[in-house]
Amino acid sequence: MQPVAAAARWGLPAIESVGALCDWLQLELEELEWFADLRGLGYGQSDSRLQHYHYKVLAKRSGDLRLIEAPKQRLKEMQRRILAEILERIPVHPAVHGFRKGHSIKSFVSPHVQQSVVLRMDVRNFFPSFHGPRIQAFFRMAGYPESVADLLGGVCTNAVPRGVWDKSYFDFSPEQLREAWSLYARPHLPQGAPTSPMLANLCAYRIDCRLSGLAASAGAKYTRYADDLAFSGDEAFSRHALGFSEHVAAVLLEEGFHVHHRKTRTMHSGRRQYLAGLVTNEKVNVVRRDFDLLKAILTNCVRSGPESQNREQHPSFQSHLEGRISFVEMIHAEKGVRMRRIFEQIQW
Repeated sequence: MQPVAAAARWGLPAIESVGALCDWLQLELEELEWFADLRGLGYGQSDSRLQHYHYKVLAKRSGDLRLIEAPKQRLKEMQRRILAEILERIPVHPAVHGFRKGHSIKSFVSPHVQQSVVLRMDVRNFFPSFHGPRIQAFFRMAGYPESVADLLGGVCTNAVPRGVWDKSYFDFSPEQLREAWSLYARPHLPQGAPTSPMLANLCAYRIDCRLSGLAASAGAKYTRYADDLAFSGDEAFSRHALGFSEHVAAVLLEEGFHVHHRKTRTMHSGRRQYLAGLVTNEKVNVVRRDFDLLKAILTNCVRSGPESQNREQHPSFQSHLEGRISFVEMIHAEKGVRMRRIFEQIQW
């Protein structure tokens, strides 16, 4: 694979050999090969002390399984350098709003305000669907020699050891565990690594081009926030939204991804339209139920103390509430000010 012509303008660090990569990451060759694990030796590693990641299995609201793969400190430092000095210098598609400086869920949602119809779709198993060879090919496209690109790809991907799925306390069916084992056994982008969101955005560039072009041909708008896809348009688009969603699913299937069909929603202007937890009918706004719940929690904290409201046992309940208030402030400044005033009355 040859580097794209645009790569010359990105100002990426010149790493022309494996030795140069070792110097750039400040590692010995044996250390670099161990972290990249191109031979897959870590897959059979049962000793957690010799594994490069901490693992945590979570249940999604849909009942599906999500695996968080958090890199250990030294690997995380390497990935952060790759992110800062390589990945963040490469432009992503304009439709991308997730994990991108100057963008947020508000910018993701804003193009779909006051539309006749909003179509929301979700990509299933987004991060683990980006396999190792795809990531290595991306680094070759960015201009790095094959040997360097393969090692960079290895550092940014992971194959989950078999022993992770042997835990008896997982509350999942055998079918779910078998599917997860098959999905995560191959090198993939680990959800939890600092490089994964940007690599996913960059490697999805062709998908974004195809979906953006498909939307334009139908007179619609398209934005993406990680695995959330949003399309919207006028009455003409409204009449064909269902068929359009089938074309989107076909494009994603051709690119190696699957739509989570149970999460597909076609929302017309006569009902509530929402994306990423925000209402889009007349203006971008927080969901009324969520706002009322936060207001009630803050008010009860003032009356009865914060301990009485920390039902989910957040280790830092104060920071948790501040984060929720900051979210409201970002979306609706006036409502955020009201929440902030109640918060300041709490006796911590």
